[in-house]
Amino acid sequence: MRVYILSRNSSLYSTRRLVEAAEQRGWEVRVIDYLKCSIEIMKGELKINYLGKELPKPDAIIPRIGASRTFYGTAMVRHFEMMDVFSVTGSLAIKRSRDKLRSLQILSKNGVDMPKTVFASNKSSAKDVIALSGGTPLVLKILEGTQGVGVVLVETLKAAKSVLDAFYGMDVNLLVQEFIEEAGGADIRAFIVDGEVVGAMKRQGAEGDFRSNLHQGGSATAHKLTRKEKSTALAAAKAMGLGVCGVDMIPSKRGPLVMEVNSSPGLEGIEKSTNIDIAGKIMDFIEKNASHIGGDEEKPKRRRIKKDNIGA
Repeated sequence: MRVYILSRNSSLYSTRRLVEAAEQRGWEVRVIDYLKCSIEIMKGELKINYLGKELPKPDAIIPRIGASRTFYGTAMVRHFEMMDVFSVTGSLAIKRSRDKLRSLQILSKNGVDMPKTVFASNKSSAKDVIALSGGTPLVLKILEGTQGVGVVLVETLKAAKSVLDAFYGMDVNLLVQEFIEEAGGADIRAFIVDGEVVGAMKRQGAEGDFRSNLHQGGSATAHKLTRKEKSTALAAAKAMGLGVCGVDMIPSKRGPLVMEVNSSPGLEGIEKSTNIDIAGKIMDFIEKNASHIGGDEEKPKRRRIKKDNIGA
């Protein structure tokens, strides 16, 4: 089996673990910096070049596309898909997941619960937006933010109006969400592979910080999902059409609420907190779906993943 990991940094924990898991199976594995790839498109012929040389066609790819490089990265993933290469996460699903507003629209359409969210242009009244979101305290999220960056908690009406006016004045796109106080700065990440929960952890924000992201100093422990948490996570992954993802949920009085579905979730926090070989689970997914070298064997049928019906 030939597998390419599309990653810009081979020393990252997630990339290293994926390489190790593939090598343990005796597979040929390479880390490919997708920004150093170029594509050739001709009638009936598609090629990908890497560092000026044509890449042999792999059996599968594992995209690890950075949020700031979504357009170029998904273009490379899409090209591999057009070459009939199996990708553990599809290009369209990656693009959906990176658009916070679109993600919430898809989740809502598919009956997945989430914090009440308001999106409005800078022509809207800050006072009206605050009222629609349920009043203060509330959370402001910049659409382009990642890993907890660009997320602000505002606790008073005066502060909320000032911050909204400031962001709108800079023409920044914002989501305004209700604040779930009872969560206590904690959230739950369920790691999904091939329609199954393969591990879950509870993340707790650093003291004085309502954000639970590990990149912001949070901590993680293994978590046993409730039946409702499990069904919510699976529904979110299915709605987004992601074969591999991390579903972030926040506990609330009305049940688990989905905050985000991450198409390139890190492996370090989940593997170290649960002692589960998540990288190995991803290799199982590839083995089940990808073709075998030689091309003589019949290609296994791929599990069809539901896609939203509101366009690409």
